[in-house]
Amino acid sequence: MSYYINKIKQGGFQETIAEVKEALSKEGFGVLSEISIDEKLKEKLGVDFRKYIILGACNPAYAFKALQHEDKIGTMLPCNVIVQQLDEKNVEVAAIDPVASMMAVENEAVAGVAGDIKAKLGRVINSL
Repeated sequence: MSYYINKIKQGGFQETIAEVKEALSKEGFGVLSEISIDEKLKEKLGVDFRKYIILGACNPAYAFKALQHEDKIGTMLPCNVIVQQLDEKNVEVAAIDPVASMMAVENEAVAGVAGDIKAKLGRVINSL
């Protein structure tokens, strides 16, 4: 089982980030954080790295459901979605597969929430 859902598409990096945010919004997610890995690696290590951003996406209603069933589930929130520049024409978007990541949590109620979130993130990725 893979731990992510992904798609490679042609297009610009910034345009893809905007598309991802819009698609996440349509599925009820907000973006709580944005981490530019390439900028952080340059700042902290002085190294060059391809354009790579992590979006911390959260669907508040589902996060609340999960927290009601498992109080430590916050250690696995938010759902991370990455956008990375593969080459001049191709950008990859990948999201965590919450079903795979929740296998370590032995709680059937949380597994159901994870399944719903996987379906939503799958629609986000497929819409790009």
